[in-house]
Amino acid sequence: MRPLTARTAGTVAALWRVGLAGLLLCGIALLPWLSRTDPALTVLRARTLERDPDPEALAAIRRELGLDAGPFPLLAQWFGGLLRGDAGSSWISGGEVLPEVVQAAGASLLLVAGALAVAACVAGAVSARTLWRGATRRGPRPQRGGTAAVLAAVPEFLTASVLAVVVGVTWGWLPALGWYGPQWMVLPALSLGLPAGAFLGRMLDDALPGAFAEPWARTAAAHGVPGRRVARHAVRRCVPGVLPNAGLFVVGLTGGSVAVEQIFDIPGLGRLTLQAAVAQDLPVLQTGALALVALAAAAGVLARLAGRLLLGPALEAGALQSLRPAPRADRRWPVLPLLCGAALLVTTAAGLLRDPLAVDTSVRLEAPSRAHPLGTDALGRDLLARVAHGGLDTLLLAVTLSAVALVVGVALGLFPRFSAGLVETVNAVPAVLAGLLVTGVLGRGQHTAVIAVAVVAWAPLAAHTTALLTQERAATHLTASAALGAGRGHLLRRHVLPAVLPPVVRHALLRVPSVALALAALSFLGLGTQPPAPEWGLLIAEGHPYAERAPWAVLVPTAALVLLGVLSVGLSTLTPGRRHRSGPTGLGGPGTGALPGHPGLSAGPPAGKPDTRVGEPV
Repeated sequence: MRPLTARTAGTVAALWRVGLAGLLLCGIALLPWLSRTDPALTVLRARTLERDPDPEALAAIRRELGLDAGPFPLLAQWFGGLLRGDAGSSWISGGEVLPEVVQAAGASLLLVAGALAVAACVAGAVSARTLWRGATRRGPRPQRGGTAAVLAAVPEFLTASVLAVVVGVTWGWLPALGWYGPQWMVLPALSLGLPAGAFLGRMLDDALPGAFAEPWARTAAAHGVPGRRVARHAVRRCVPGVLPNAGLFVVGLTGGSVAVEQIFDIPGLGRLTLQAAVAQDLPVLQTGALALVALAAAAGVLARLAGRLLLGPALEAGALQSLRPAPRADRRWPVLPLLCGAALLVTTAAGLLRDPLAVDTSVRLEAPSRAHPLGTDALGRDLLARVAHGGLDTLLLAVTLSAVALVVGVALGLFPRFSAGLVETVNAVPAVLAGLLVTGVLGRGQHTAVIAVAVVAWAPLAAHTTALLTQERAATHLTASAALGAGRGHLLRRHVLPAVLPPVVRHALLRVPSVALALAALSFLGLGTQPPAPEWGLLIAEGHPYAERAPWAVLVPTAALVLLGVLSVGLSTLTPGRRHRSGPTGLGGPGTGALPGHPGLSAGPPAGKPDTRVGEPV
């Protein structure tokens, strides 16, 4: 069989992506039919508050909603209504869905715009030192970690909780609840923008030394071009490599905004969709989920267009080479992550000896003491015990999910023609949005969080596998082995898998804390583990109403998640480099163009090679 031409392969990939997007839309449209929670019962209780539903009334509601007609009429009815500008009526309030969603989307877009402004400022601050060193010819080099690494490791809902408790409640500097003007926008925008800006700033900071080391920069310096001008062009050279990941971060902001809007009581699209998922108001959930997916897709398209505009003719001519940051000269163990890991280990060991479910109402919301070193919650339960048992359960579940994601990611990543569009589609669906959709079908519970995270966790590993596979296929020793008669099975066992598996396994291990944080985020939103389980995200949600009276009820589980996040950043800085004779396939190695500290995130294709990557891991 002759290989596909570039144009044919592009057409097949485009059709595959369109088909996957259509399947996603159909899944959203069929939520009432897929739901196992009986939508008719939800509507009946919202209308009459009957405890014992009448079967005849339920049958009448099913006929009214068209649930008995089957999936295809339901699909045609929903899409036909959207074409007419009618998204149906809410099952809870009875009002029209579309105007409510449009109004909520306006608040969310304003919040995301503020978050992007904060992220741009933070990214500039993180990379300012390296940019200054390059402009003054002092030898730019990326930073090893610091505050930016810590901020990048903390999810949005944790940042929002800390800012709301400390800045809004304890200090009273800014309002922590509501959406009434610019003053109320500061803390939510900081909550979303600080982690995103820190991560993007680290990416830009890692890429700048490679730009300053390119021939054009050395030539300009030799001819006396001012350093500021060279620095300005270096930023323009690096920004297109960051933009695809900036687009993915906007996708992440759509998921993170759900938690931030819930914490700060913002009437945005995320909060509206969350409330609809919890109340099983499926028409609102359908339209809200569609709006979130459309926002994520638009962000990706705008990021690609902006990258093309910045690169200009160099992209079309294929003259652009990849940025190859210099490898880190040191492999020292970072002190702060090790201390965080030790503190987390000691806390878990001490708390496992206590009962996390023992209730003592006489010590409700008691401050830390000798009897309760980390204080108690609203029911008098020991927070040390609950944090320890919750951490153990969360980490075990995260390890299991990461192992499953590793197997699925490698299996799909080895077939890039099949998985390319699938990876891009899944990358456009944050874990929180997946949790909302799963909740609409199966209801709330630990299974919701597990399924939602499992649906999206494999995509970064598949993209990383495909990138390494593409690199390995271009290796000279593989071509020579094939020319000598080696079969596909031999090449796969002896060459491809030994080069691909070690870095992808390390990538999966580094993503274990991220999986744990995703599970905690879903539990915090009330979509995952339910009370009285001592899950970290659930502990933060339970203590949030008492933040002013007992701030330790929020700060203790928040601190545990922060320690876990900082530990993951420390592990990422220890990523090994070259491990295989075929070339540098290690995470963060200079030969892959991967950004140090960010496994699988590549600044571009290898020099002289076309960009055949299928997607960027989150």
